[in-house]
Amino acid sequence: MRRTDMGNDRHQHDHRHGAGGHAGHSHGVAADADRRWLAIALTLITAFMAAEVVVGIVARSLALISDAAHMLTDAASIVLALIAMRLSARPARGVYTYGLKRVEILSAQANGLTLLLLGAWLAYEGVERLINPPEVEGALVLVTALVGIAVNVIAAWCISKANRTSLNVEGAYQHILNDLFAFIGTAVAGLIVVTTGFARADAIATLVVVALMFKAGYGLLRESGRIFLEAAPTGLSPDRIGDQLVAHAATAEVHDLHVWEITSGQAALSAHVLVVPDGDCHAVRRDLERILNDDYGITHTTLQVDHAPDETLHVSGTDGGAAGATHCEDPHGPVHRDEPHPH
Repeated sequence: MRRTDMGNDRHQHDHRHGAGGHAGHSHGVAADADRRWLAIALTLITAFMAAEVVVGIVARSLALISDAAHMLTDAASIVLALIAMRLSARPARGVYTYGLKRVEILSAQANGLTLLLLGAWLAYEGVERLINPPEVEGALVLVTALVGIAVNVIAAWCISKANRTSLNVEGAYQHILNDLFAFIGTAVAGLIVVTTGFARADAIATLVVVALMFKAGYGLLRESGRIFLEAAPTGLSPDRIGDQLVAHAATAEVHDLHVWEITSGQAALSAHVLVVPDGDCHAVRRDLERILNDDYGITHTTLQVDHAPDETLHVSGTDGGAAGATHCEDPHGPVHRDEPHPH
């Protein structure tokens, strides 16, 4: 028998969440504080970027020009992060039942893509200059790079004060951090040009930075892609969670278990739970929600709890899919029972 009467208890539970049941559970970013830190970083980067373009042209340094181009993407990434913060803070309404929280993930994906595209362009230019190196004003490059290191250290510190559990903020931070590494490489290249006259050091520094950009860009695309594909959050195993839920004394079976992220740091879970005939569906649901909250930090849960029919209690674990199919028209994933079963 389906326990639809649990709706009233769940309704009360959900309204407690809506009225502040998530106290102490922060989603996304602390908007006001984080916007302030990002705005400071944006101001520093924009001012220095304009000066660096001029110096790079005068010094004929690809490393400096590439740093300036990278700083342009830094500025764009911070602007995207600020816009995403504002949009994701809007309350859920209409067809957007989660609100616009995943705008932050779109921003992170855009940041990752720009790192890869800019890296590809700089790799081409770097190889070309490695083959035919131009004359480079090493002293001008060195001084500018040292100032750039100071600016990026301050900018990176500002963004580190924001909530980096947000993939959106992490995307902006990775841009700044890669730019810091770029300036360090450029400073080394400028020093080599000054002391040895080896002009190819400028192109070599550019290619080292390109490798770092590819690494950071790939990481951002991979993590944002996991969220868009609704993969389980990193570090959470659906199989382990299912086995722990079904270990409850009154639980006979757990199937259609889904774990995903609404946005970075905000996990959600749904599952169909079958309870032994003499079990209390309401009590089991509360117990399982407590386990999910205490052991995994998952507070957004939707548990459909029913009493298990007799045929389910007598089906072996290896035939679990057939049992699950009697309860769900289109079952997904493995069936979890408190006995050996395939995952």
